[in-house]
Amino acid sequence: MKKIGIITSIISLLFLSGCSTFFNQPLQKEDARLGEEVFVSQHTRDISPVKRVVVGVYKFKDQTGQYKQVENGVSYSTAVTQGATTILIKALEDSGWFIPIERENISNLLNERQIIRSTRLEESKKSEGAKPKPLSPLLFAGIILEGGIISYDSNIITGGAGARYFGAGASTQYRQDRITVYLRAVSTSSGRILKTVYVSKTILSQAIDANLFRYVKLKRLLEAEIGISQNEPGQLAVKEAIEKAVESLILEGVASGLWKAREDSYVVERALIGYDQEKNEATNTALFNRILEKRRSSFSVFAKPFTSYFSGDYTNTNYDLGGQIGYKQYFYNSYLNVGASLGGVVLNNSKVFRKSFLTADLNAEYNFLPYDKLSPYAYLGGGAMFESNQLQKPYFKMQYGLGIEYVYNKIGIRLFTEHNQIFSDAIDNKIHGSHNDKYWIFGLGVNLFLGK
Repeated sequence: MKKIGIITSIISLLFLSGCSTFFNQPLQKEDARLGEEVFVSQHTRDISPVKRVVVGVYKFKDQTGQYKQVENGVSYSTAVTQGATTILIKALEDSGWFIPIERENISNLLNERQIIRSTRLEESKKSEGAKPKPLSPLLFAGIILEGGIISYDSNIITGGAGARYFGAGASTQYRQDRITVYLRAVSTSSGRILKTVYVSKTILSQAIDANLFRYVKLKRLLEAEIGISQNEPGQLAVKEAIEKAVESLILEGVASGLWKAREDSYVVERALIGYDQEKNEATNTALFNRILEKRRSSFSVFAKPFTSYFSGDYTNTNYDLGGQIGYKQYFYNSYLNVGASLGGVVLNNSKVFRKSFLTADLNAEYNFLPYDKLSPYAYLGGGAMFESNQLQKPYFKMQYGLGIEYVYNKIGIRLFTEHNQIFSDAIDNKIHGSHNDKYWIFGLGVNLFLGK
């Protein structure tokens, strides 16, 4: 029963992590279906053109030169689709803003038109005096769209987690790739590049597995294994990136006056404002989807309750309590700040002594990721300690610490540890050895940012 409980727990964990894939296993053949609609335009669905623009696409190529990764050997299959031109033409047609014309296989079109002319000429010879009916002229493109898939970065993030105990274990792995698309509009009359847009899309792969390997009785071995893997289709990622690039080209063209929308200015302005907000978010988003935003104002006040641990000349040290309040001023785009604080700490060494001290500290602090919500930080400084009953006798010290801060709105929650090196060996009323007394503090503080 214990073994069954372990297996049930592992399978339940897998269901919670990947149930959508597990319950949709391909157990029978599937009929042909229409292609997936992976991207719905958010900003262009309410606006339409005054006149559709005729565009030509000769070749939208894969310029990455990447091949699929395999564990053993060499694969000559490309990492991304070679049919990006067809995807782009479909996206242009669906947008309602462009009239794409055939240019990728223009030679086939010209050959077919020549066959039509020859056939009509032969028919006219059979009908005395009749002239062959001329073909209508081909549409010419005012704009040519160029560009391509210029980057495929594999394994930009890889990771996983797992655990195994007494023959039972489970693990999960993930990998993220990234594809980048550039699209530019070129004027056929002047050759001038009118607009260039750039879009990237990540491709996620995940795998979850669990197994059990146990001897339940003598010569009785129980072995069970289950696993799920899920890979985002690369073709759909390319399709989504190209459709997003077409949407960006439409909106930036409207903003710069390359083409006009038939709707009222209010509707057009609302669409452009939404697109500008998305551009600002993209500007403030770094790799790995990190939102870069100035979250820390120029100054703040803080409170730091903590637990102290004294290390002196006696053993049997006990933990005790303390706290600080202070003020910080930030410089250099929130990377560096200087702070001053006042507080108190109790140092306790079992039955030998227990003293209360007032402290005054001055620290310089460096934030490693000041524009992220979660940022590690380190600080270094100096200060003084005063016994609560002997304020005229200071003990000088140096302190340094590490911590991590999470910012929500204007409040920062801080988890930290700090080491205080006292320039004296007489804190515990005993001088012994060559090392001075010291103490550690561990705490959870609050940082309140003031101002804009």
